[in-house]
Amino acid sequence: MAKKDIKSGLKLEAFPEEITEDGIRIYGETSYENQMAVLSHYLHNNREDVDDESKEEIILAIREFLSRKRFRQDKDEELSDEQIWMAAESPLQYNLFGEFFKIPFPAPENPRFTFIDLFAGMGGFRIAMQRLGGKCVYSSEFKASAQQAYLANYGEMPFGDITKESTKKYIPDHFDILCAGFPCQAFSAAGARKGFADETRGTLFFEVARILKEKRPKGFFLENVEGLVNHDGGRTLRIILDTLRSLGYKVNHRVLDASDFGVAQARRRIYIVGTFDKKVSLDDFPVRKATVGDVLEQGKLLSQNRIVKLLLKKFSLDELYGKSIKDKRGGGDNIHSWEIGIKGETTKAERALLDKMLTERRKKKWAEQWGIDWMDGMPLSREMIASFYQGKDLDKLLESLVKKRYLVYEHPKKRITKRTDSGVSYSVRVEDESKPQGYNIVAGKLSFDISKILDPNDVAPTLVAMDMNKLYVGDNGGLRRLTLREGLRLFGYPEEYVLGMSEREGYDLLGNTVVVPVIKAVAERLINEISKQKN
Repeated sequence: MAKKDIKSGLKLEAFPEEITEDGIRIYGETSYENQMAVLSHYLHNNREDVDDESKEEIILAIREFLSRKRFRQDKDEELSDEQIWMAAESPLQYNLFGEFFKIPFPAPENPRFTFIDLFAGMGGFRIAMQRLGGKCVYSSEFKASAQQAYLANYGEMPFGDITKESTKKYIPDHFDILCAGFPCQAFSAAGARKGFADETRGTLFFEVARILKEKRPKGFFLENVEGLVNHDGGRTLRIILDTLRSLGYKVNHRVLDASDFGVAQARRRIYIVGTFDKKVSLDDFPVRKATVGDVLEQGKLLSQNRIVKLLLKKFSLDELYGKSIKDKRGGGDNIHSWEIGIKGETTKAERALLDKMLTERRKKKWAEQWGIDWMDGMPLSREMIASFYQGKDLDKLLESLVKKRYLVYEHPKKRITKRTDSGVSYSVRVEDESKPQGYNIVAGKLSFDISKILDPNDVAPTLVAMDMNKLYVGDNGGLRRLTLREGLRLFGYPEEYVLGMSEREGYDLLGNTVVVPVIKAVAERLINEISKQKN
């Protein structure tokens, strides 16, 4: 086949299951194998120094890509390796993979620096780094839905499990910055301070440290939950910082709140950065504020579920703003299930008893009487309750509230210490059947369809994957769930970002992503320091 015929032999129409006029569409788990990652990374990082082994793998990836389509064309199968490679070298000329470049966030044509994106998630690091002039030369992400979002927005399928050598072998030798929002894990106590190979082995941070040691980039940028500061008594963070310093980096870290960076979410995270020459300052960022009202859409479909109807029957919309629907705590910011009759109507006396029990069950004196370690929210025996409720109707009230399932009759719980495989101890609670039973509040924070109604004049709480679908907002006099677009805005993602998936998958990704404006602000300082380094 002549060179001029390649374009007519390989058209977008030959594989419509994955590329449509609306953008890239992925189907089937086979799309998440390394072939797609190899292919897409090559297209965006087309280099002249491709060795024979890499060339062969790219050709194989293109053949695999074509062969997985539901309908095949004979002429696709007739293509020689030379013809496929000719098209791979000039993909835009032959219009073979044009849609991989019609994406919301293309890499800069003349980058200031290069970076790799590990534990990439939705690509929040990538947006920020690209906006500062960076080009991503490698990405890795294990979760399929995150890979889908990443491909749709950047035209690259991230490589998968970074713990596998088959994944790490694609990391280029030369790049400027390593970015990673790595998960927090416990570290083994068996290392005896012999360095990162002993103390961090078996954790995902070990992969980060190993790549830093082997590739020696000019700098790194890590993000993690605030809990890393006190994880395992502070030992986890100490090992991480010591490991990074042992690799020759000048390291700095700080807990920053996204609500100070123009994002309407109170989200505190730890940011760790390092370069070879100088500590990066993480102090005195300019403070910018925003409120939930700044991100809200209008005129969306309102919710008509039972709890919404009960809430609007008992309260005005203004009275609901900022309220959590939970029975775990007292206080004016919470609406309890018995106030709106979620499990059935309650009497004034029943509500008064429940309100009192909610406060009393947190007191430490009851733990002493039970003979157990104190815990927040213990059951109370009938005698304990009678000490603060003197009404003659106590037994009748308790029986009624158990029947309505506002109370549960259970044993108090004792604390048991367990250990992880890596030697880290943790505590769990189990019922102590040697103790008498008592009465306890049934429902906790995640027991209802709604966890919180956001106040448009305030910031949202820290958004987490497990209950983002239970956050509600006011709209045209009614209530509805937070939309995915509003969720994206609460993390500082630009309007062009595509999240074409179900709400459930989208909320799951958002609850674990980074806040783009914070990443950009910290990265800017890191890049400024790196730019001063001598090559």
